[in-house]
Amino acid sequence: MYRVRKQVGLTDRLMNSLNGAGVAVAVLDTGIGYHPDFDGRILAFRDFLHGRYPNYDDSGHGTHVAGCIAGSGFASNGKNKGMSPNSRLIIGKVLNHQGDGNIEEMINGIEWVLENKARYNIRILNISIGMSDETSKERMHRLLRVVDEAWCEGLLVVCAAGNTGPDLMTLSPLGALQKVVTVGCNEAGYFGNRKYLCEHYSGRGPSPIAAKKPDIVAPGTDIISCNLNIKQRASKFINAYVAKSGTSMSTPIVSGALALLLQKYPYYNNEQAKRKLLNSAVDLKQPFNKQGHGLLNVGRMLNEN
Repeated sequence: MYRVRKQVGLTDRLMNSLNGAGVAVAVLDTGIGYHPDFDGRILAFRDFLHGRYPNYDDSGHGTHVAGCIAGSGFASNGKNKGMSPNSRLIIGKVLNHQGDGNIEEMINGIEWVLENKARYNIRILNISIGMSDETSKERMHRLLRVVDEAWCEGLLVVCAAGNTGPDLMTLSPLGALQKVVTVGCNEAGYFGNRKYLCEHYSGRGPSPIAAKKPDIVAPGTDIISCNLNIKQRASKFINAYVAKSGTSMSTPIVSGALALLLQKYPYYNNEQAKRKLLNSAVDLKQPFNKQGHGLLNVGRMLNEN
């Protein structure tokens, strides 16, 4: 995450004044496991698959995603902290150990977040899931309606573009929606001509609903964040972090950046925050259906450069 923060203009000076404090982010994923980087900031956990308590993660995907947003970096002396290291987390487990889930569990998760929006001051909903559209149209339409409802209720919904690119119209069904913030991958030349970059398989627009998609891109290759399989020996942490790639990683990077924006401008609604995010992106001079408005730039978004 240290490299990512540099790529998107999130300087140490900025983080000295903004860290996401007071902003709660909901994450619907595979859950969240123990990690010292979350240091008591998990406000709520709900397991929609098995009804288990306390919080857990049998995959590692959700723990990694949550770390991208709000890991404190404690186990790395701050190096691998997330984008908004003091934000609070509301976690819904809607995916199993293989990262699979069904539409009903996702709907229940979104409705649970809406029910608890005021209680926990939830401002952002992160959905790092590139869902397949290979299901009944009726059930998918119901899910899309619930996501739209979440946006209309004031949640800043941030969705992954999915990993089925680079052909046109390969966005995930949720990422294809008009209102949500749809996040794709792009490294902006950081890795040169290296093969197997996330941007090569990031979902591309347009969508049947919105001609201009994705909305924005962020780094998504070899993102280092919290590892579910962390071990502690005496005062040392072993395997505290792990690298993962995909639009699942790009998405929480944007969600964490938006938490900083809402900390600075708490009166912004989701439409204002989305507009500020997109208007401050760096144009990479690539087709819109690949880069959207461009690469996330936190400094510009916060009027710091």
